[in-house]
Amino acid sequence: MKTTVTAAGILKPIVYIVDMSSERPPAADSAALFAEAVSIMARLRGPDGCPWDREQSFDTIRKYTLEECYEVLDAIERRHWTDLCEELGDLLLQVIFYAQMANEAGHFSIADVIAGLNRKLVRRHPHVFGEEASMAAGNAVESPLETEDIDSFQVLRNWDAIKRAEKTQPASSALDSIPRGLPALLEAAKLGSRAQKSGFDWPEVEGIFAKLEEETEELRQAIRASSATAGVASEEVVSEVGDLLFTLVNLARRLHVEPEFALRHTNGKFRRRFAAMEAASVQPLESLSAAQLESLWSQAKLAESPATSPSR
Repeated sequence: MKTTVTAAGILKPIVYIVDMSSERPPAADSAALFAEAVSIMARLRGPDGCPWDREQSFDTIRKYTLEECYEVLDAIERRHWTDLCEELGDLLLQVIFYAQMANEAGHFSIADVIAGLNRKLVRRHPHVFGEEASMAAGNAVESPLETEDIDSFQVLRNWDAIKRAEKTQPASSALDSIPRGLPALLEAAKLGSRAQKSGFDWPEVEGIFAKLEEETEELRQAIRASSATAGVASEEVVSEVGDLLFTLVNLARRLHVEPEFALRHTNGKFRRRFAAMEAASVQPLESLSAAQLESLWSQAKLAESPATSPSR
């Protein structure tokens, strides 16, 4: 489905942007502004548009989509609402960009994207919009779902049931619906969560700690037996490191910790403390001994959190 946009239809609504005027009222209609953004992208990709925008393809802008997602997360973690507003706009740009390229190729339009989203939200929330509306939006679950006075856990169970019913072909595995292209930490967390729903999980958290000790020992054995050349890990070491990471991710899941966010938090902490080490040393860090580096690290940690012990 293609949407025809005339030059006059594009130019007229963006005058206030080009002239940097204040014609837009504070409570401007969001639908009109969204339509304006779609028109701007059509203009950028048009015959007289931007050379860079016209050269882009689905493959070339994928990396920017991932970058924008992480910049949104960063703004949220910093609680910087002005930055978050801007980063959400950048992320929305990615959606509009993809939809415009798909529209040009005759695959679908931004209207199709939004209509599909609207139907999905109604279809998968029968407890909010009612079972009749959910069925009209495509809910194909045959057995009745619990929709009265349900909690968030039951909401997710309904969501999964409705999602499974949407599939035209039966999955060969309960894990097939988890995208393989997800970041590895997120994929591992989702795999563990889905396996848990099938009853495959550690009964107690202590069992995961025991598994961590087992995987750590197996990694030590792989390192001792490794015959890899310098700078290149053996396949066995790579495999055992992966097993250890997967177990840690599952421990985080059981503790209701998002591993990606936990690691990003620690990354930020390391950045701060390393910068403090650099600032406190009159010599380049690479010229210091291991003991001197450890002392600077302990000082940086104590300065940041005086009540904390200097251990790593």
